[in-house]
Amino acid sequence: MHVRCGLVLTWLVGTTLFIAAQQPKRPEFEVAAIRPSSQAASSGGVRMDGAQLHIGGFPFREYVARAYQVRVSQVIGPEWMASTRFDLDAKLPAGSTADQIPQMLQALLSERFALKQHREPKEMPMYALILGKAPLKLKESPRDPDAAARNEALVNVTVAVGAAGTSVDLGQGASYTLGFGGKFEGKRMTAEMIASTLERYCDRPVVNLTGLTGTYDFAFEVTPEESQVLGIRAAVNAGVRMPPQPTSLLDTGGNPLVGATEQLGLKLDARKAPVEVLIVDDARRTPTDN
Repeated sequence: MHVRCGLVLTWLVGTTLFIAAQQPKRPEFEVAAIRPSSQAASSGGVRMDGAQLHIGGFPFREYVARAYQVRVSQVIGPEWMASTRFDLDAKLPAGSTADQIPQMLQALLSERFALKQHREPKEMPMYALILGKAPLKLKESPRDPDAAARNEALVNVTVAVGAAGTSVDLGQGASYTLGFGGKFEGKRMTAEMIASTLERYCDRPVVNLTGLTGTYDFAFEVTPEESQVLGIRAAVNAGVRMPPQPTSLLDTGGNPLVGATEQLGLKLDARKAPVEVLIVDDARRTPTDN
């Protein structure tokens, strides 16, 4: 009897080890250095050069969102996550692909920041981006002859703020600008990208419920005063600490995008709905040594 039990135990242990050995290992960066950011909140972005990845000026909350492929607004945790920024320089292992980078970021956050998280549904105020009054004023983007040559996963993303306003290159030919005069122009953006972009200028998450599947060029306008409100909201959402006077405009300025999106035949419909959020249970504010 003892012999049989021993054989069964040996078989169970061996089987468990065999199964564990067959489990694919989560991809990790070959080399990675992450440190407090030297870049201003109004600059930075993502750049890939072959197997080299550089992320500059991103708040910790954005790293978590990219690692777990959720919107920034879906990441809930300590306040420092929105304002504490880091630069990352990493090398992808041979044979890996850019679409494995989120998993590599997960491994990095777990190892260097001891990140612990879980997901759960939470009812919260949000905007549903839906079709509004016809006609729809989004123009199908012209065919991009260079699209096939691009990597369809993670691409270069840059943000620049200058005298003319904010310009964001989203990669894959997609981009948008918000001028200080109030003109917003988008190029080669899907409805999901439009919702995600509008969310950065809103006081609540924006969920795409349009059903649109194309890639679009579009433009709408807000007043210079409304443009200022949008800029302040974007800065606050990005974790920039603002003095009380400009942030007080958010209390009286409303959300200019509610009216502006109607120019496109779209609508931001305010409602409450369950949204899956990612809760950060624990994380170090300072990463372990590289």
